[in-house]
Amino acid sequence: MATFSILADLVGEVGGERIELSALVGPDTDAHTYQPRPTDARTLAAAQAMVSNGLGFEGWIDRLAKAAPFKGRAIVASKGVPTIAAGPAHGHGHAHGPDPHCWQDVARVRRYVANIAQGLAEADPANAAFYKERATAYDRRLADLDQWVKAEIAKVPAAQRKAITGHDSFGYFSKAYGVQFMAPRGYNTESEPSAKDVAALIRQVREQKIKALFVENMTNPGMVEQIARESGAAVGPRLYSDALSKSDGPAATYEAMMRHNVTALVQGMLKN
Repeated sequence: MATFSILADLVGEVGGERIELSALVGPDTDAHTYQPRPTDARTLAAAQAMVSNGLGFEGWIDRLAKAAPFKGRAIVASKGVPTIAAGPAHGHGHAHGPDPHCWQDVARVRRYVANIAQGLAEADPANAAFYKERATAYDRRLADLDQWVKAEIAKVPAAQRKAITGHDSFGYFSKAYGVQFMAPRGYNTESEPSAKDVAALIRQVREQKIKALFVENMTNPGMVEQIARESGAAVGPRLYSDALSKSDGPAATYEAMMRHNVTALVQGMLKN
């Protein structure tokens, strides 16, 4: 059992056909605001292993695991991953805690995969060698992906590496790949920013001549469209920050999500 779509993809890459996998929070659905359903407790009670992100990302998971009750192996994907502090715009009730969105940096996801492989091997020792082998093969692909992201971002002159997003989920991407993201202050998927915050951002977009404006797959597009109208920026393709797309979408896997986001960001930032 994985808590949300991005983790489920990583677990599937490691577990392959030797595991039966389900995700609590599906594609295009926000794990921040998720309300567990009664069936989730039953699914979790039957699971032998549960993979969560940790770092307070799934605020509801401990209550659910207790209610289930979950008696399997708990695998925390972010264990030992270096974190950065959540920005003030991060209203998840833990403004001073770590930012949980580590998966926006491919190098950190390689650590997630190692943790998942170790956890699955401990939960199912008979298949330990199989999980290790798959994790190693996936890790090589992720190393290539990380290099590809760096090479793509390098096509954008440093001064132009700026983008506006609706929600502050790209702190790790920013740190790893040198892109400056701006989001309307105090905005998260649960609250709307004040008119004053939006006005300040529109001013900033005009002054810095930022053209790269993006909406994530879960946020209210109206506000980003208003910023575009009033600043002369252009809304680029939808970005995927905290959830994958459905299987027929552009971000059905973690690798596809990163390639889609980076391609969209580079095209947008080249217009800045």
